[in-house]
Amino acid sequence: MTLHLGILGIDHGHIFGMLANMLNEGCTATHWWTDGPAVTETKFTQTHPDLIKTEKARILDDPSIDMVLISAIPSDRAALAIEAMKAGKDVMVDKPGCTTLDQLARIKQTQAETGRIWSVNFSERFEVPAVTRASKLVHEGAIGRVIQTVNLAPHKQNLKTRPDWYFQRDKYGGILTDIGSHQIDQFLHFTGSTDVTIAHALVENTTQPSHPGFQDYGEMTLKGDGGHGYVRLDWFTPDGLPTWGDGRLFILGTEGTIELRKYTDIGQPHRTNMLYLVNGTQNAQIDCANDPLPYFNDLIQDVQNRTQTANPQAQTFRTMELAITAQMKAETHV
Repeated sequence: MTLHLGILGIDHGHIFGMLANMLNEGCTATHWWTDGPAVTETKFTQTHPDLIKTEKARILDDPSIDMVLISAIPSDRAALAIEAMKAGKDVMVDKPGCTTLDQLARIKQTQAETGRIWSVNFSERFEVPAVTRASKLVHEGAIGRVIQTVNLAPHKQNLKTRPDWYFQRDKYGGILTDIGSHQIDQFLHFTGSTDVTIAHALVENTTQPSHPGFQDYGEMTLKGDGGHGYVRLDWFTPDGLPTWGDGRLFILGTEGTIELRKYTDIGQPHRTNMLYLVNGTQNAQIDCANDPLPYFNDLIQDVQNRTQTANPQAQTFRTMELAITAQMKAETHV
């Protein structure tokens, strides 16, 4: 059995990874909708020429559609997810899954009432093979008990290709809510923390005075009952880098360390998904390019079996609550 998918919103390019990975697992899709013009539309129609653009109601009312993929403007994602869940659909939504605590409260209520799955595709974990290998190594005890994670998440601005909503705080939710939700997800995953305090949070607009709602730098420190975390986010990646950002994850354990160079490896021919492991017996460089991406198949199984193997629902809620709370904390100091 496979899932039949519908698409609501293609405003962010993450829709390509979301849809491609689900299709690779045997899912099907025939119809999509987006609210107004999207900068991704030309590429989307070229990539998926067999998919038919339709009305939103056509997707919501179609009983054959099991799951809806949502990559609309971030501030619109919560309302679409709520509509979909009330229509009996499970949901995979691009990060951030929502942009305010009020939206999150309404999502929680709807999820509890309907029993549907609300899954946020944190692609910096779910679409990176090196993270699969790191998860396996940590689970096997390769570095002992995890004490801290450090996430560095630089991005290229590419201002000429960005739609207006990228610069509107109320639309994208702020840098900690948006990009930071990726990093909080990884912190929770690797430390196992459930009780977390935002010890420090900061956001700035350092270089774009003509876009006052834009935030090009952010950082936060997390204190959890399973470990600690530091996150740095920025839009300062120079053009010389062969990709959109040199995203890295450092995992400190009691018996070793892991570093992931996810999207490139500076000073080397361009390569991705490199993992560096040091512990009591190893000093290893590991190419993880062929490691699997279990999230997508796990999510399909969750839809079919009503389980929570891809990512626990409570952890998804907790990630977005922490990201939005950190954003609010940072902005009280701006």
